[in-house]
This record gives sequence, C-alpha cells and structure tokens, in this order.
Amino acid sequence: MFRKTMPPAVLAGICISLGCVVNLRVGGVAGAVLFAFGLTTVVYYGLKLYTGTAGFIRRKGDWGMLCVVLLGNIVGCGLTAWAVNCALPDCVEPATAILAGRLLKGSWACFLLAVGCGFVMTTAVEHGRAGKMLPLLLGVPLFILCGLAHSIADAFYFLLARPEVMLRPEVLVVYVAEVVGNFAGCNLYRWVRMLE
Repeated sequence: MFRKTMPPAVLAGICISLGCVVNLRVGGVAGAVLFAFGLTTVVYYGLKLYTGTAGFIRRKGDWGMLCVVLLGNIVGCGLTAWAVNCALPDCVEPATAILAGRLLKGSWACFLLAVGCGFVMTTAVEHGRAGKMLPLLLGVPLFILCGLAHSIADAFYFLLARPEVMLRPEVLVVYVAEVVGNFAGCNLYRWVRMLE
C-alpha cells in the first residue's frame, strides 16, 4: 500500500503547492482562480489528495491509506516549499502572513474554517470524478476567497514561512485542528445522508 499510495500523494502535494505559489504571487480573485489548476490536475490524473480522499474512505484499511496520503501530501508540500524558498524567496513573506493569520485565529476557528473547506472540496471532487469540472473551477476560488482552511495548502504555506514563526509550538495544534476539520467537512454529506 505504501509504495502504491506514496508517489501519487507526493505529486498531489506538489500540485496543490503550485496552486499556492500562484496565489501568493498574484493574489486576489485571479490568484484564487488560477489556484484551481492544482486541484483539477489532481483529479484529472487520479492523484491522492487528503481532502479528495477523506470523504470517500469506506473500509477499515482505508485509515492507514489516508495517513499515507496525508504524509505524502506534506512531503510534496515540503519539497516544493524548499524549492520555492530557493528560487522565489519573495513568496516567504506572504506565506508567513498566512501562517500568522491562522495562529491569530487559533485552533478552534481554524477547525471551523477547515470543516467548511472539507465540505466544499469533497463536493467539488465528487463532481470532478463524474466528469463535471466546473465545480472544481468554482470550489477552489470559493474556499480561498472565503478564507477557509485547506490542510494541504496550509502545509505548504506553513513550511514556506519564516522559521521563527513556523517553529512556534502552537503551529502543530492549529495544523492538527485543520486536518481534523477537513476530515469532518469531507464527511459532512455522508453523515447527513445517514441521518436521512
């Protein structure tokens, strides 16, 4: 499972990170729209993204696979953050500002923002898997412009941020809150259907 899952998870992390780079460099509506390239690439190639997988796990063995996906995504984000830090150092300050903003909000607010993002992403991926790409193109700008928290995008921003901010102990607490919040949001539609 590890050898089969890890490479597409790392590549998915890189794709999302590229979307983050354009968002950092362009910003605004244009940056949010161009970010969508990352998610459409993940869906088109069938790569493994945490927020594209968490809402679809079915079996007991899927939990281990989901952990490998998350790890691979973070590795992909880390590799891209290292490359961007070397080649595009002007991206470090806006990434640090994003991390500082998350820390200012705190873990509870970031959890809630991540729930919203998880719901949007699972809805977009569900449509994308059915061959409908418009929700992917709309869902990504929606979560960015609303300020929702995507745990993989934030992994890139956090790893690119200045070390004195990135290494603060509360960063891990906020990040775990986002991962859990994304999972809850990704499964929100399933829980509602179960109640029905």
